[in-house]
Amino acid sequence: MTLILPKHYCNPIPDLEGTERAIKQVKEMFQNNLSAQLALLRVTAPLAVLSHSGLNDDLNGTERAVSFAVKGVGGASAEVVHSLAKWKRWRLATMQTAPGRGIYTDMNALRPEEELDNLHSIYVDQWDWEQVMRPEDRTVAFLKKTVRRIYESIKVTENKLYTEFPQLTPSLPEEIHFIHAEELLQRYPNCSPKERERAITRQHRAVFIIGIGAPLSDGQPHDRRAADYDDWSTPNEEGFVGLNGDLMLWDSVLDEAVEISSMGIRVDPKALQHQLALRGEEHKAALPFHQALLNEELPLTVGGGIGQSRLCMYLLRKAHIGEVQSSIWPEEMVSVCQKHGIILA
Repeated sequence: MTLILPKHYCNPIPDLEGTERAIKQVKEMFQNNLSAQLALLRVTAPLAVLSHSGLNDDLNGTERAVSFAVKGVGGASAEVVHSLAKWKRWRLATMQTAPGRGIYTDMNALRPEEELDNLHSIYVDQWDWEQVMRPEDRTVAFLKKTVRRIYESIKVTENKLYTEFPQLTPSLPEEIHFIHAEELLQRYPNCSPKERERAITRQHRAVFIIGIGAPLSDGQPHDRRAADYDDWSTPNEEGFVGLNGDLMLWDSVLDEAVEISSMGIRVDPKALQHQLALRGEEHKAALPFHQALLNEELPLTVGGGIGQSRLCMYLLRKAHIGEVQSSIWPEEMVSVCQKHGIILA
């Protein structure tokens, strides 16, 4: 158990009813802002997918999904989703969605191997979104344009929330700062990736780190990414590799950098084959999703996940994600938090 306990935690919305009303405001406002910015249609999504479909996400490649047998389909194995990166692309293909338009959904997942702390829960709720794109838009410039639209959705939500809860003074900077993971390594060569994130986000308060997954000049990736959804290996027009990244915000309550979104331009057939080979996972190419992609039956897309509870936690100035969602916590964590005025649901 690793906790960040603020020395002087002043909960701006201390009553539980007020917190629930504020959570409702954030979720309603943000999804409306996001769908308007990116031309997204809300769709329903699965809680579980068949294990052999290849639709579930491996995240950083080490997490194990919650699995179970489904009696109604001959006892086939199914998995609770980790996220919906690949399912969304499959869905866009069946909907025959045009470039420039897309979908979003409320994604609920279980990640039981998470290390629980202020920011991590076994229950994951996020807005999973995906937009169809043109081949010529597989560039860092298009990625940045998309990130700016998402950031604008967060800013508008923050400003509207302030009209309902004046104690929540807006604090986001006007612009988001972009930096590639290799540039970040060169700036802070003696720091770990998390220390580098913290340093750059503390300076700029809103940062998008490009290029998550490929090895950097020190031989290590900034962070791991699965081989079959984000494109982290394609050379880009800025002289680096990677068409994906993480959106970080500076949390003044925790005095810490918080990842709000992981997103990116998705692999095309060439990038998929390359990344599977780099990871020694060529066998996945035989799975139904991967076959559809390699056969060019799926559209080119950009997409990601935006943490619902994390965004609520950030905008409502809460110290623990358990203040804005219900999950399972160690008794010791609940007790320690209570002593500091932090009540976990």
